[in-house]
Amino acid sequence: MGIDRLNRRAVGLGRLVLGGLLALLAAQGSSLAMDRGQAIRGFSSMGERLGPASASDVLAQATVVPNPVPMVPLQPVPTAEMADFWATVHLPQDRRPLLQAIQHSLTYLATPKAATDYQAQLTPGITQERVTRSLRRLRQLVQNSPNDAAFQAALAREFVLYQSTGRDGEGTVGFTGYFEPYFAASPVPTAEFRYPLYRRPADLDTWPTPHPTRLELEGIDGLQGSRGPLQGLELVWLASRLEAFLVQVQGSAKLGLTDGRVMTVGYAGHTDYPYTSIGRALVEDGKIAAEDLSLPNLLAYFEAHPDELDTYIPKNERFIFFRATDGGPPTGSLSVPVTAGHSIATDKTLMPPGAMAIIQAPLPQRTPSGDWDSQPTTRLVLDQDTGGAIIGPGRVDLFVGSGPEAGELAGRINTPGHLYYLLLRL
Repeated sequence: MGIDRLNRRAVGLGRLVLGGLLALLAAQGSSLAMDRGQAIRGFSSMGERLGPASASDVLAQATVVPNPVPMVPLQPVPTAEMADFWATVHLPQDRRPLLQAIQHSLTYLATPKAATDYQAQLTPGITQERVTRSLRRLRQLVQNSPNDAAFQAALAREFVLYQSTGRDGEGTVGFTGYFEPYFAASPVPTAEFRYPLYRRPADLDTWPTPHPTRLELEGIDGLQGSRGPLQGLELVWLASRLEAFLVQVQGSAKLGLTDGRVMTVGYAGHTDYPYTSIGRALVEDGKIAAEDLSLPNLLAYFEAHPDELDTYIPKNERFIFFRATDGGPPTGSLSVPVTAGHSIATDKTLMPPGAMAIIQAPLPQRTPSGDWDSQPTTRLVLDQDTGGAIIGPGRVDLFVGSGPEAGELAGRINTPGHLYYLLLRL
């Protein structure tokens, strides 16, 4: 039965001016990318991920129709179909980031929040206790296995796989990437830096519903926040309204301040509205053809029609609040750091938070000549984040790091693949 059968069964700091986001948001919107997070995101949550929506979600096309969510989003893979699968699972060349990510998940799993989260798990047999035991054993194997063969043999002997049913009920999962952007900013408002990011209101949990919309909070031009409930909550100022909006999409950022310092900000809360894609809105209004939707075209459109930012940004009524993170790493929805290349965001109403997963998808890699090529990739990851546009069992967002290089990599991830979870045999 082998792998073919299994797959058939699944049938900078300075002024960036959005440069690092060019490739990231160039990904075409589809059911793969559009209806989490990105884009960071949340970070811990990350922005539109509840934290953030994937940055490519900014450009979501208008044609996405979510599929019904199955009652059980994960299905056990029969042992006979796993035989050849294990040979595709390799230890990373540098094991330290994976071990770090495992420890972050174990930290989360020891919290009361994890106990509450697992009470809502939909897949029979997947419990907080089983996931914890599985991660502890996986940590031992990652630390001590002398080579891939020994590691693969232990996995085959001790573990089973659960596969996501995917967006089509046949295991097809759409992969996108997200990252932590860099922007220039000012600790005080100036003629150049006018667009604030805001702290979380102390009384946000008691705000009456419906919450104020983005338009009501910051005004049509994004500059009226000091006249309402956001007064005095300004955290830092950016030069571009679109940059400030994209930080909300990503849910965290590193900011090069005008006084020479570097500031990091992370997600601190959001208003109670669904995420709305401005890229999708442009397509629906006939301003950009669906096949032409890319960040360069989006930027070119708003450069030619800057007044229309006041029309399209308020369409996303959800508003994201931030906190200074004192140089700390980006944090996912489990309130633990996310690790570049080894943390994913999924729909946490369906998938087991903190668990070890295996992703299979063609992922972009740099070639020796500096170009990009997609290579079939099987990788161990930890499920440590979620997002407002990462909905259903058919969406995964892979965190790829910080800065422009990570942005370019993230923007090239927009592909179908498969998602599995590793659990000790019962």
